[in-house]
Amino acid sequence: MNSAATATIPSATILGENSTGVEVIFQLLSKEFQQSTKASEQNCHDVARRITTEVYRICHESKRIQASGTVESSAMTLARHRLQQCLRYYQLGSNRGRVELHSTLSAIVYRYINPPQKQLSYQGRLTIIEDFLQSFYLEALNAFRRENQLGATYRPQTLLELSEYMAFTERYGKRRIPLPGRQQQLIILRAQTFSQQQPPETSVDIEQASEGSNNEGDGSWEEPAVHQLRSTMATQAEPEPEEDTLRSVVVTELMNYLEQRQQSDCADYFSLRLQDLSAQEIESVLGLTPRQRDYLQQRFKYHLIRFALLHRWELVHEWLEASLHTNLGLTPQQWQVYTAQLDNKQRSLLELKQQGQADEKIAKTLGLSMAQLQKRWFKILEQAWEIRNSLVSGSGASTHE
Repeated sequence: MNSAATATIPSATILGENSTGVEVIFQLLSKEFQQSTKASEQNCHDVARRITTEVYRICHESKRIQASGTVESSAMTLARHRLQQCLRYYQLGSNRGRVELHSTLSAIVYRYINPPQKQLSYQGRLTIIEDFLQSFYLEALNAFRRENQLGATYRPQTLLELSEYMAFTERYGKRRIPLPGRQQQLIILRAQTFSQQQPPETSVDIEQASEGSNNEGDGSWEEPAVHQLRSTMATQAEPEPEEDTLRSVVVTELMNYLEQRQQSDCADYFSLRLQDLSAQEIESVLGLTPRQRDYLQQRFKYHLIRFALLHRWELVHEWLEASLHTNLGLTPQQWQVYTAQLDNKQRSLLELKQQGQADEKIAKTLGLSMAQLQKRWFKILEQAWEIRNSLVSGSGASTHE
């Protein structure tokens, strides 16, 4: 082992853990970072050291892990998870990583950003979410400095460090805070407090701020590290992939669709599904029995299908790369089988849609009311959806849920 690596190995005695286990995890992380990134050796060592220290701190503080008698095994599992999170953001890059992080956190807090005595439009709510998340990124940066014993002026300067910070920010937002009788995610608590504290003129202030005005306010907004961090995360060195933009639009449009139909519990369920929580965790967060959660899940799927096959079918199919221009995402063989299953009126409807004709003109041509046309079109898309998803080992519609 070289001297550079030796100098950066975390102190096992402080953590009260086996020094061999600490070194094994540190060396694993260092090696993986050097093989999977273009970061310098020292940079890889620094990030590996911080993750190793965090992992053993968590294992040391967790009563469940200490009681299990498998501290080293738990530490290795946790370290690998941290590694994959960091590398995922690194592979996305600064711009795509920012889009992914912003989209994930926005979906979590969407239902909770609702200032009292204000009837916000869909776009107005997104604007306030943007403002909230900028302040949350600063809070996460300060927490990252504090928990890693870094100086008050530390800021990510390399892509690996930025990836480490973004992975930390996602975990930080999802931390469970114990409350009487339940647990709640930290970012939701922050969003609720932020929403309640908004003055009546908030929307005007935010619009002015988005145009670059320099109003009086929290001095932390002027901190050089924040400007540097936001600049790095928002860099345009890489073009923003269309699929990331579409994913964000689909998520927010579906949230808006559920809100308009007063399905707030379905929106809450959707935000938790986006976080890959298990059924048991969702039941715990929402205070539901397994039967109630199953009923809510079925109701959400009903609205999801209506949204995907009727309300915003063009947006969803574009995102899934299954538009009319690509034969609804079917292979030539599937398309042949699919069209053969359609009756004459359905086939005519599909052809007219592919020609780009307006629904009103199509309805008149086929002698259908608008309600009849929508019902037939829903069935056409549903049949294609079933054929397309039959390739995914029985996953069905839940694949894109």
